[in-house]
Amino acid sequence: MVHQQRSQARLSPSSDTEDMTTMTDMSMLLAPRLAYFAGVARTEHVTRAAQEMNVPQSTLSRAMVRLEQDLGVDLFARRGRTVSLTPAGRTFLTSVERALAEIERAADEVRADADPAAGKVAFGFLHTMGWETVPGLISAFRADHPRVRFSLVQNYGEAMIERLRAGELDLCLTSPVPDAPDLVARRLDEQKLRLVVPADHRLATRKRIRLAEAADETFVTLEPGYGLRRITDDLCKEAGFKPRIAFEGEEAETLRGLVAAGLGVALLPPPAVARPGVVELTVTAPRAAREIGVAWLDGHPDTPPVAAFKRFLLSKRGNLLPT
Repeated sequence: MVHQQRSQARLSPSSDTEDMTTMTDMSMLLAPRLAYFAGVARTEHVTRAAQEMNVPQSTLSRAMVRLEQDLGVDLFARRGRTVSLTPAGRTFLTSVERALAEIERAADEVRADADPAAGKVAFGFLHTMGWETVPGLISAFRADHPRVRFSLVQNYGEAMIERLRAGELDLCLTSPVPDAPDLVARRLDEQKLRLVVPADHRLATRKRIRLAEAADETFVTLEPGYGLRRITDDLCKEAGFKPRIAFEGEEAETLRGLVAAGLGVALLPPPAVARPGVVELTVTAPRAAREIGVAWLDGHPDTPPVAAFKRFLLSKRGNLLPT
């Protein structure tokens, strides 16, 4: 058969494609036939390819004819049941084999991620959880699941919720505990907040303080959108004042450093390691604490490693944070 360029690509009028005749995305039409094409191209024999792929020869022959009709190009020169690739067929085969190899790689990857013993968990958490809490949790979990892998993301609460909804995270530790119809959230623990002041501050000799006593102070806080910023604003409002903010940051320990430098005071969770240059005061009123919870997308199916880690986190209710 002499290779000929067909005048126009068209969709074949067959039962398995008639519902696709209005689609403009050619890949949707061609994808189911690519493996068949590669098998025939490899063996150069329709009968042998049908046997290897365990499909009826007639099905394979029709699929190749329809593929050529849809492309508008002859891919094979035929001599009975023996076939050979045309120049167009050889060009097409190179890309098809690359595409099929990528599909197989992707299939291997998702199977590996779902493996009960060695799969992957995409886990998000607040910056303040990253120094001590999360490493301790993962270490304890891997005592029983030593091969499970983690993709870890540190971010503020709203950003992690966005990534949950985008399917980029399986679970996240966040605060405040979200309340949304598309999410499932469980309260795990509570973390007290302290008023952090410079070591030479007028309040540094105190052990406890009512937050209203800091109404005239300059505050350093996290940026708007962070859960801890929202809690700070709400607590100050409850105490009867609006905080005068001098600096906004993205990380609690940076704020603690700004306090140590005498640039303001801050409401912060306890540090993993005591920092020189600051004094941390217990706030007696209003009640200064934040809830820590775990959230996931409602209706999102869990792989075995994700389900195991979720059960582990829920078992830590009331005992999540280091004492």
